[in-house]
Amino acid sequence: MLKALYDYAIQRGLTVPDGCVKKTVKAYVCLSSVNPDYAEVIPGGEEAVVCPDIGSLAKGTDKSNVLCENRSVVFATEENAKSRFFWNAMADCAQHDAQLKRCVQAAEDEQLRGRILSELDRYKIKPADRICFMIDGESVLKRKSALAWWQEYRRQFQKAGGQKVPCLITGELIEPVATTPPISGLGIVGGRAQDTLICFDKASFCSYNLKQAANAPVSERAMTAVKSAMDDLIRKAPVLAGMKFVHWYDCELPANMDPLLSQEFGFAVEEEDAEEDAAEEDVLSPEEQLRKARSAEHSADDFVKSAESGEARPLPAHTSYHILLLNGVGGRVMLRRYMRGSYEQLRNSLDAWSKDLSLTSASGAGNLPPCKLTARLIRLLSFQKADAKPLSRMDKELSGQMASILTAILTNGPLPDAVAARALAHLRSELLADDDKDRENIRFYSMGLACQWLKVWLLRRKDAVEQEENIMETYNPDLKNTAYHCGGMMAVFSRLQETAVPEMGAGILQRYYASAIQSPQMVLGMLSKRSTHHLEKLESKGLTKYFSDKLAEQSVRIGAEIPATLTLAEQSYFALGYYQMLAQMNMERNAARARRMAENDRKDTEE
Repeated sequence: MLKALYDYAIQRGLTVPDGCVKKTVKAYVCLSSVNPDYAEVIPGGEEAVVCPDIGSLAKGTDKSNVLCENRSVVFATEENAKSRFFWNAMADCAQHDAQLKRCVQAAEDEQLRGRILSELDRYKIKPADRICFMIDGESVLKRKSALAWWQEYRRQFQKAGGQKVPCLITGELIEPVATTPPISGLGIVGGRAQDTLICFDKASFCSYNLKQAANAPVSERAMTAVKSAMDDLIRKAPVLAGMKFVHWYDCELPANMDPLLSQEFGFAVEEEDAEEDAAEEDVLSPEEQLRKARSAEHSADDFVKSAESGEARPLPAHTSYHILLLNGVGGRVMLRRYMRGSYEQLRNSLDAWSKDLSLTSASGAGNLPPCKLTARLIRLLSFQKADAKPLSRMDKELSGQMASILTAILTNGPLPDAVAARALAHLRSELLADDDKDRENIRFYSMGLACQWLKVWLLRRKDAVEQEENIMETYNPDLKNTAYHCGGMMAVFSRLQETAVPEMGAGILQRYYASAIQSPQMVLGMLSKRSTHHLEKLESKGLTKYFSDKLAEQSVRIGAEIPATLTLAEQSYFALGYYQMLAQMNMERNAARARRMAENDRKDTEE
């Protein structure tokens, strides 16, 4: 992993000189080489710049960084060891670069110093904010003479003549650094402003009587490159269930060639848009859903076609992907999972993931369109009807399973059983809690995403039997699974009641689904007796035969005996059967409506 990060930094030009790191500067104190009374403060930029960093050479609290430091050090209210070290170093640097004498003179001039402090206050520069100097409009950090001085100046703090050992990253014989530079960017996932990637501050972290850095010897240059790579990747990485999802490839890829940014795996869902994104597809008409799904399928293959036609540059042979799941714990970088494999294997695994997910939409008009992984993961959280920020709960509820889920997706492996249990719990809670007709499309779409998890879990179970191969995108009347057809019959009973008594609020779905999916024998028998009353009400609408035939067909598929209780796998089949039968009846209803409209149009034309 460290070598891969080192190579990333080298290939992308992220390396910095020894003894330097990239930092952001909050403000610059601007001085003039010709006008000793001139002093102005300007805000710094968001872009990190190369700064000298004393790092592990500090060895205590009496040293500071030079050229660029916190305001509390550069302009200390009371002189202290760090402030004294900073200005002594600046005076030494001024002997090699005369321009820097202006910085020392400005700090010693009480009147000019007071104006600078007032300017810093005006821009609300805090004591912990990093500041630097500019002379004649040029930052002292860009002066080659100043950086060259630093390379020589820092040698006095380095130990010489130590035992040389092979670097874990490059393999070169080196004197290992005592402590490695900290990593930034994990504050949002439990880290601090800076966290340590390699540390041996406790005896339990050491072995073979080795002390500190000798347990994992790395050179300063190599580790600085690793830090640069980590900082760059973490900055761009999305947050997934309380972890930073960091990924890169052996070579640079355009976004349309990165399968981890595809429609079935991206991270484009924002917290405030999570519920709207989840409901978007079923709000569309059946024709729009089908058109969007086809468009997504075409866009997913665009880069393959462009490569075949010669429009895209082919990838180097043996291109590999690298994935890190990171968060911060107690000031340390916690590596939750590291995955590596070939680009081709990743593409194949994500293609298999997309294929296994294929499931009809609740409307019956084509399959559910692709959606972002974050939107799909919401269906594994405990259901909360008025939850405005579901993504904020992921790090608490899914942190234990997230690494296993990602491994299953990226390696075409089995999903953990907790996925099925969570999807079923979310499904039951949502159907039980929600009888709002205005949110019906949202509810059905959410059901579809939860059922996709169940379908993939069933297909990839380690103890999967032959019947799993017959789980189709739509309802399969030939599937030899009683629980599956029990779910289908539950859907028929639910639609029968909705059609016969449309004004009813909480119906069969809200009252009996949670019980039926666990103990179908008791519930389906009761609903069968009540169905006679509903069938009588439909005689005037001419739908009695349709529903009678549906119930008869399901009875034949179930067989002689309805199960008394269902296992986790059987409950998953029940949920799939319910959802797919619901989609099939919606498709049949839409087809019948289209036939009636066509017939009416024909009659109007004839008249």
